[in-house]
Amino acid sequence: MNEPIYAPRDWGVQPPYLHEAYKSTILRSPQKPLVALPQTLSELTGPVYGHGAVGDGDDDLTRNAVINGAPLGERIIVFGRVADENGNAVADTLVEVWQANAAGRYIHGADRHDAPLDPNFLGAGRCATDAEGRYRFITIRPGAYPWPNHHKAFRPAHIHFSLLGPSFVTRLVTQMYFPGDPLLDIDPIFLSIPDQGARARLVAKCSVAETVAEWALAYEFDIVLRGRNATLREA
Repeated sequence: MNEPIYAPRDWGVQPPYLHEAYKSTILRSPQKPLVALPQTLSELTGPVYGHGAVGDGDDDLTRNAVINGAPLGERIIVFGRVADENGNAVADTLVEVWQANAAGRYIHGADRHDAPLDPNFLGAGRCATDAEGRYRFITIRPGAYPWPNHHKAFRPAHIHFSLLGPSFVTRLVTQMYFPGDPLLDIDPIFLSIPDQGARARLVAKCSVAETVAEWALAYEFDIVLRGRNATLREA
């Protein structure tokens, strides 16, 4: 049986490792040219990580950490389809998300933002795509938060996504943004993507069709793993 051959990424539209406006890349970017390695069995096959640990309710961030009540903030639905470079559905892909709460704070020891924590919101969830490559989360719309990149810097509201394919090294980490956010036009992480069309693929679309009346707005965020219309990696 022939092993799958993955189409190479279009590095011309991917965010560069060094983007001076995004200050931390100055220290962490490679100082020497990268060496391309050929595909081996470790890239084409391997242990599937984490799929068996997905439990009922892991895709509902409004309930998977509730202690004594519902989390604060605007409840939303985030859904979409994971496809390959040819538009084919990618089934049984582990999709994990993590985010700040409605006040713009993460449950993490390094987050020193002067905003309240929500004891009923963990800010993380996971699911596996179905046979049609679809996923769905219920969560709270995250808040913007300050970060020390530059004077008056605030990150736009966003949700982090991690997708794991047939082996651990086929992981994609990216961010989903919300339409109409004025901070997108001044965010150095978002703007590190050189192509405007590629940036637009990281902005979800508000979906009236999937919105639940009197309950939650819905946002559609499709993910394409490779090819011309690929969803870009996190800078």
